[in-house]
Formats: sequence, C-alpha cells, structure tokens
Amino acid sequence: MTAQHLSDLIRACENSLRDAGIASAALDARLLVGHALGLDRAQLLSQSNRILSESEQAQIAQPIARRARHESVARIIGSREFWSLPFGLNEATLEPRPDSETLVEAALARGGDKNLARSVLDLGTGSGCLLLALLHEWPQATGLGIDAAPRAVEQAGANAAQLGMDSRANFQLGNWFDGITERFDVIISNPPYIAADVIAGLMPEVRDYDPCLALAGGADGLDAYRAIIPRLGAYLNEGGFVCFEVGMGQAPAVEKILARYNFIKIKIYRDLGGIERCLSAYLK
Repeated sequence: MTAQHLSDLIRACENSLRDAGIASAALDARLLVGHALGLDRAQLLSQSNRILSESEQAQIAQPIARRARHESVARIIGSREFWSLPFGLNEATLEPRPDSETLVEAALARGGDKNLARSVLDLGTGSGCLLLALLHEWPQATGLGIDAAPRAVEQAGANAAQLGMDSRANFQLGNWFDGITERFDVIISNPPYIAADVIAGLMPEVRDYDPCLALAGGADGLDAYRAIIPRLGAYLNEGGFVCFEVGMGQAPAVEKILARYNFIKIKIYRDLGGIERCLSAYLK
C-alpha cells in the first residue's frame, strides 16, 4: 500500500463512491473518512497534507467499501440524528428519517401543555426515536416501547440510557399489545407500511439494509393498521389520543379504519415534502 496524503485519499474515496452510483459521494467520503480517523470537518481540512499510515488507509477502506454497496452512512457509523438527538442503530432497527419527525410534531400539537404527567405507548419502537423524542419534549412523561425484534428492544434501551431517559422509558419484547395490561394517555406507532409489490423497487439503502420486519406491510401496506386500530380502545385512557405514521397515499384508508372504530377529530399532517405522513385522533 503506497503512502497517500489525506486529501488524495479523500478524493480517491469520492471517485470510488461516484463510480458505485452514490449521488452524495463527496459528502459521504468526507463523513466516512472523518469518522474512521476521528477527525471533524475542520481537522480534515487542516490536516489535508498529512501522510496516512497503512493501518489508517485500511481503516478507511472498509467503510468506503460498505458505502459503495449502498449501505447508508448512518448504518456504517452506527448512529443517526433524529429530533436533534443521537440514536444508535443496529441491524434490527429502522433508520430514523426526517419524515417521521412529523409524528412527533403531531403528538406535541395534540398534547398541549408540555409539563403534564402522561404515559406514552410506542408500538413497533425500533430504535426508540419517536418515544424518546417525545419524552425529551415532555419532561414529566413516561413511556413504554414495544418491538417484536429482541435486538431492537436492546438498542432502544441503550439509546434511552445514553440520552439519560432510562428512568422514564421502558422497552419490552412483544407483538403489538402482547403482555400489556395498562392504559396510556398517548399511543403512537410507525408500523411497517410498505406494500409487498413495492419493496423490490425501494432504494437499496432501504431495501437491502433496513429490517424487512419494519418495512413489510402486507399486500396493500395496511396490515399493521388493521391489526392495531381495533384493539386501541382497550389500551387508551379516556381523553387520550393516537398518532400513526403512514406511507404516501395511505392517509385516507387509515382515516377510514380509525373512523370505523369510533375515532373522532381525525387530523392529517403533512411532512416537509407535502406528503400526508401522519394521522392523529381521539377515541369517541
């Protein structure tokens, strides 16, 4: 392995990612090189003439090869920011995305006074990002996150501890309402909602690396809503509300399911791209 300046190696990494069809090759190369070497953006610039050792070049080669296979930067680094908070990821957790912040915004809008003591249930919690973002905004709230994947439950618990919220957030293994006996003031969920015939056409960063359990929503993408909504009344406190994330074009169908099971004051929220991304409602 020949000696290389840091700037030359970054350029080579950019070219490698560009050849692999990565649109954000320049940015991703800098992020991954910086992460591998423990350098921030300013340090990458100030040390551009630094000669890298063979071991440093090897450290960089592995994450660049992973990104060239269309694994996301967040998965390679092992964390993703959501609601301005850091969340660790593993192979069982969906990578949090900005669109899902719409659900947090919807819950905050419906919730009113941020200082109320309230309980929150998060169905299909994944990394715990939705629940923990809400607990961050509601300092007197407590929450329970449920997930069918053991490794997701493990990661969500670690994220709560990292954020200093493990005294207010618990996570347990289960399929939707399995093992739950109490009622909650707020129930939230970002369930799997990708229709079966759409999954193959997803971008490879999602299709090949996000867990299928967190994506596949059945033939029309609505299986999870049909499983969850009829049972909500048994777990929601009087005056409580629910919030769901939905896929593009699914809001009207989910609205009908909610109405069928006596939910009222249904409101639809759009994400930053203008897509109907979330619904909230009260039980009649």
